[in-house]
Amino acid sequence: MNFHGIIIGIAAFLIIGIFHPIVIKTEYYYSKRVWPIFLVVGIVLILFSLFIENSIISAIVGITGFSSLWSIHELFEQEKRVQRGWFPRNPNRK
Repeated sequence: MNFHGIIIGIAAFLIIGIFHPIVIKTEYYYSKRVWPIFLVVGIVLILFSLFIENSIISAIVGITGFSSLWSIHELFEQEKRVQRGWFPRNPNRK
């Protein structure tokens, strides 16, 4: 039996679940201005995944990299959600 697909699927599920609160907290404390950090992290992880021999670890690192890139879009969407009142606005930030 080959469990690679299940392992990668569970990892993808967990990574996406972890990035959701990261995006919310990042927008709350720092706003969408920090999107270049997500871009650099995403690109570095994707490139790094190309050089990893183990296919499971390579896939997990690649998924994390693409999740970081997708988080850029979600940061901008999160700002809209805050403006609509769906999430709290940070009172300490202008």
